[in-house]
Amino acid sequence: MAEIVELSEADQQRKDLILRNLQESLGVDKLTKQLSTGKNIHVYWGTATTGKPHVGYMVPMQKIADFLNAGIKVTILFADVHAFLDNLKSTFEMLEYRVEYYQRVIKALLSSLDVPIEKLSFQLGSSYQLSEAYTQDVLKLCGHISQRDALRAGAEVVKQVDSPLLSGLLYPLLQAIDEQYLKADGQFGGVDQRKIFILAEEQLPKIKLGKRWHLMNPMVPGLTGGKMSSSEIDSKIDLLDKPNVVSMKIDNSVCVRGNPEENGVLQFFRFVVFPIISPRIIDIKGQSYSNYDEIVESFEEKESISAEALKEFLKAFLIGILTKVQDKCENEELRNIMNHAYSSPPELDTSELSEGFQTVLELKDMGGDRMKEIKGDCELITSAKLYQKLNTDEPLKVLWRVSAKGKVNLGHLGGLLQLKRLQALKCECSILISDIGGFLDNGKCPWNALEARAKYYEEALKQFMKAISLENVPIRHSRENQYERDYTLEMYKMASKVTKDASAIVEGNTLATHLCPLYHALDVHFADVDLLITGEEQRPFVILGQQLCQGIGLPSQAALLFPKIPGMNGERMSSSNTEQHLDPLDTVKQINKKIGSSFCEPKNVKDNVALDLARLIIFPLHEGKEVVIKRDEKYGGNVSFSDYAALEASFAEEIIHPSDLKPFVTEQINALLEPIRTALTPQSKMITAAFPKVAKKK
Repeated sequence: MAEIVELSEADQQRKDLILRNLQESLGVDKLTKQLSTGKNIHVYWGTATTGKPHVGYMVPMQKIADFLNAGIKVTILFADVHAFLDNLKSTFEMLEYRVEYYQRVIKALLSSLDVPIEKLSFQLGSSYQLSEAYTQDVLKLCGHISQRDALRAGAEVVKQVDSPLLSGLLYPLLQAIDEQYLKADGQFGGVDQRKIFILAEEQLPKIKLGKRWHLMNPMVPGLTGGKMSSSEIDSKIDLLDKPNVVSMKIDNSVCVRGNPEENGVLQFFRFVVFPIISPRIIDIKGQSYSNYDEIVESFEEKESISAEALKEFLKAFLIGILTKVQDKCENEELRNIMNHAYSSPPELDTSELSEGFQTVLELKDMGGDRMKEIKGDCELITSAKLYQKLNTDEPLKVLWRVSAKGKVNLGHLGGLLQLKRLQALKCECSILISDIGGFLDNGKCPWNALEARAKYYEEALKQFMKAISLENVPIRHSRENQYERDYTLEMYKMASKVTKDASAIVEGNTLATHLCPLYHALDVHFADVDLLITGEEQRPFVILGQQLCQGIGLPSQAALLFPKIPGMNGERMSSSNTEQHLDPLDTVKQINKKIGSSFCEPKNVKDNVALDLARLIIFPLHEGKEVVIKRDEKYGGNVSFSDYAALEASFAEEIIHPSDLKPFVTEQINALLEPIRTALTPQSKMITAAFPKVAKKK
């Protein structure tokens, strides 16, 4: 049961002032307790700097006056990053001007309504919303919130379509987290933001950011019905609209009897006129009115007042206030700011297509030869940047990106062997370990284990490289770049260009899974390389990555897709499927058992796990040297093969049997893994930190 809190008469008056003229309040008990303790209470109201402020802003401004008169601190947030998420309708340079425009016009409105602006504080969203700590909290919250909940939270404030942009799903999360970074006790906004407030109350405690109270003012209907919107010109009256424009819009507005709730003019009296003039009365054609109900009765029931009379009064009332606002804004400096703020954003160059891209560049003979060597037996997805580099004498810069999910296993040799091959072709190779990639993929790496997991991956990969004699390949970590301001800004740009459906590459329920392809593309971009190598199963990431880069004006990325190394079930060897992958920490007996149980049918070379391991690992490691399969003399003795094709042919002709092949593959794999096992086994503390026990949920 809620604690009963007694308030002094003065505090009760403060509470009544804070709560008056609201449509709904959440968490009032918490507010009441704060009033009783004498806490310096802080509330914030935010506005995304998109369209131009309109007369609907008079409603929250009146409430801000109430808050100030009640002695609580008020911050007005100019949410420029939120505006940026609105489908990239403006550049960040334009938003700087819009913030300045909003600040000047809203200050002018507050002054015209006699609100003491010296007691207000103003905050710019991008001053903290692109910081490392804030971005981390956004990602953590993405890991807790389902796509459905995020979509539902923004239903009233984000345009609803069949497949919404990913930015529209992120929008409510940022607004919720703002409460923490503004150090607010509560948030104030329109009733259209109720679902965002509910999300904040339910979800912020899950990432230890606390629960706050929320106050909601009613929404001023548009002149043409529905909500007044900054983006719908005919539904609103801008604060800088001239008297003739105000008169024209009101003359054309809806004002018919029968449905007061849909009557735009009547609703103006309800939400704007009376809250501003109260407790004074108004006079219309010789009749006095002290509240909205009297106006409705006179218009709807008695029909003693006409629509024209209501409109004439409303025109005079609004023009009177707006004239004061405009007197404070009529200057050349503000006109210049407005011209910059609402100019057309530059068009992006989309001349380079993503999938099926056909370059018009001509490759020199040298470039063509290099292309064949680089490609090898893999699939190559090209880009203009790669073609240009191949036509030079400069070495290619190659990156292998690894997400720190489950255990490092034999499947990771696929990337390392490609690096070794490309290094022999004079490429400059490097590895990037993505810790956030493991978290975003359904929490396969818990947040509290990100650093330890990345450290384990680095050590395990170093031991694998040592075992295959791969040297001079630096290993970097994604956290070196992924929380920088520019990186996060590009992430939000991509989110504003990709739909929920298009970003649904990783199966899962949380919003975090939709960020996987974005961080994949940005890791490659900020690594500044010519070629990404990755597994063939990552093809959707590569294609979407090219489209994302194209969409925000970044160069497309080339990728080399190498074949999958199969697990013991024949599917791709997965870090998270411990029963089917070959872990260097598996014992010799476990390796024997796993390979022994794999599919290896006599004469059948298709989906044959042992043959695939020989083709993809054993023969590449022998680098052209003969491979010997040991057999008893009574079965024909040892057999040597100079290449994989000869082994496959012998198996298909049943010269080599599964009983020959499996022991050979098992011996080779155990010999490869033994030094890695020896190096990693003593590092139990590192591995325990990388894979902490997960507490069971109640």
